[in-house]
Amino acid sequence: MLIKIHKGWELPESAATPEDVFLNRRNLIKGLAAGTILAGLGSLARPAHAEVPWADAQREDPSFHLYPVARNLRYRVERDITDEETNGKYNNFYEYGSHKEIWRSAQKLKVRPWEIRIEGMVEKEFTIGIDDLLAKVTLEERVYRHRCVEAWSMIAPWTGFPLKALVDLAKPLGGAKYVKMATFNKPEMAPGLRQFWYPWPYIEGLTIEEATNDLAFMVTGAYGKPLAKQHGAPLRLAVPWKYGFKSVKSIDTFTFTDQRPTTFWEEVQGREYGFWANVNPEVDHPRWSQATERVLGSNDRIPTQPFNGYGEFVAQLYNGMDGEKLYM
Repeated sequence: MLIKIHKGWELPESAATPEDVFLNRRNLIKGLAAGTILAGLGSLARPAHAEVPWADAQREDPSFHLYPVARNLRYRVERDITDEETNGKYNNFYEYGSHKEIWRSAQKLKVRPWEIRIEGMVEKEFTIGIDDLLAKVTLEERVYRHRCVEAWSMIAPWTGFPLKALVDLAKPLGGAKYVKMATFNKPEMAPGLRQFWYPWPYIEGLTIEEATNDLAFMVTGAYGKPLAKQHGAPLRLAVPWKYGFKSVKSIDTFTFTDQRPTTFWEEVQGREYGFWANVNPEVDHPRWSQATERVLGSNDRIPTQPFNGYGEFVAQLYNGMDGEKLYM
């Protein structure tokens, strides 16, 4: 007899929101977004003054009608979701500055037209527009932990699709071992790209095994709306078992290769930042402890978990790699 062992992020089917309830909720949210006032909402109604400052830009996004989507209840966390505005006003996006309050500058990012190049060791190289890509995938919402290498964390409700879906679309050749991802490189749109001492464009990479893991996620939205520009619209990565700098933003190129790419922060400061960057509270950053993390939007400091709490799902990816610096 086959016995299914449920993963730690999974909920029993009986706990999932019934489809009719979800659809009613979806219609409710869309009504609120359009300014509809419904009687009897109580605490469900978001006060008008709570609308985020970048909401107009999200409404103008051509993909706005695709959101919100169903939340995949197999992905859960034990903490509250970080407030949308708190999350959106505390960002790392060096293309727009090295401080955390880059959200205003990031509104200069033009997310249409946006083309994504698939190249390297694939059956056939091609370019696809973001809206054409969205038409080929099924969107879902996942609530993920996010742990920054700077020892702070948040909980984000990302919308997107598994990175594996993009890998399958690319049809990599058998010899491809890595996926190299690059952010846009247009200085006229992002003043930080004029800082010649940085090795632009921002490069990140994963092994094919990491890229096709269940948790690896391509993000196109958050908080039930298209992705805010400061979060890396229109397409970013989320790999929640790794430090946040691995989750590259505003991607426009995927290169499949048999050579491990040198990533942005490896090139900038290789003694402190490596290719793997898996979260580990027992391996300190050279300049600070990684044992605990500050919860964004609060005064709380909590213990950090190995692999950011996702160890049982990804630890096997690193078996036999004792010689690698897996945690920096």
